[in-house]
Amino acid sequence: MVSRCMKTDSPFGVLLIREGDDSGSATTHHIGSLARLIDFYQGSDGLLGVTAIGGQRFRLLASEQQDDGLYIGTIELIEDEPPLQLPTEFSTLPKILANVMDDLGRLYESQDRKFDDAVWVTYRLLEILPIDLEQKQLSLESSDTAARLKLVGELLHSVRGPAQQQSSD
Repeated sequence: MVSRCMKTDSPFGVLLIREGDDSGSATTHHIGSLARLIDFYQGSDGLLGVTAIGGQRFRLLASEQQDDGLYIGTIELIEDEPPLQLPTEFSTLPKILANVMDDLGRLYESQDRKFDDAVWVTYRLLEILPIDLEQKQLSLESSDTAARLKLVGELLHSVRGPAQQQSSD
């Protein structure tokens, strides 16, 4: 798959596994993201490492496993949400996100930054925040930017709350 995607500059689909594992039989969620390989390398242990950037969401309509073990599928693209101005009560999110992206280095340095778009900001924060994969999946499936903003606000508040309480003791 990596070779094919690199040669043809084509994306591949990423779906969260619902049951099973990636080395055997698995069932997946039906909403995923197209991803593009931007780099790959072979580690000293012989394993292939890849760097990919996620893109447009899709819905899996059907899939089958090829003889080589690779799954292929029929998908429909999910229309991107239109940009949405960030509400003033979330005005600190772009600065938080910018700082985190800067700290993460190379992976995010070449990405277009749309800090005035609530849709873009919420998706970037939810991909970066250390939340469980099922929560990330629910956010990926959602086209409700207001709900994602609320979730991000709650997550950041829960992280900041204990730290602020300890510093005031």
